[in-house]
Amino acid sequence: MDFDRLKQNIIDVVKEEQLKLGYRPEKVRLYYPLSSLNHFFARECDAEQALTLLKDFCAAVKEELGEIAVSSQSERFCFVIPEKGAEYVHEHTLENEFIKELIDAVRVHGCGIDEVIAIFRAHSDRIHVEKLNDGEFDWLIYFEDGLPDSYFYCFTSDEFHTTYHRFLPEDYADFGF
Repeated sequence: MDFDRLKQNIIDVVKEEQLKLGYRPEKVRLYYPLSSLNHFFARECDAEQALTLLKDFCAAVKEELGEIAVSSQSERFCFVIPEKGAEYVHEHTLENEFIKELIDAVRVHGCGIDEVIAIFRAHSDRIHVEKLNDGEFDWLIYFEDGLPDSYFYCFTSDEFHTTYHRFLPEDYADFGF
């Protein structure tokens, strides 16, 4: 089985956390619902089947990310990424990435959606920008060709601050926003 997409997502989430909070060589806990794992696996598994696949995943990424511990409670899975994994992400990812620019922008009070769109446009001329009226988010933006990343970004803005949530495209569709 190909675990590249799950591995990349873990790296992306750890990198995002390090950019927001700063790097420390410490354990990181990530939580995934079974539905998201099924998107990574490209198949429908129950919780027990997912745990079996995750044992193979942990073995496959052990050299780079260390010994990941996975536990589950019903259909919610906790990944404990060891210090080695946090260090690997810190040492093997680029410093000047799209996500760094986005985080740096939205942490400044007064950042609006125009600044956010400009950051996306600086990385690609093929972006999807959609005004949402779902009561949850104001804007959906993503890279149409999946580069530099394939996540869907949902933004909420007011006159003082802009925040975002990042989703797998399949998870976004599942939520039905």
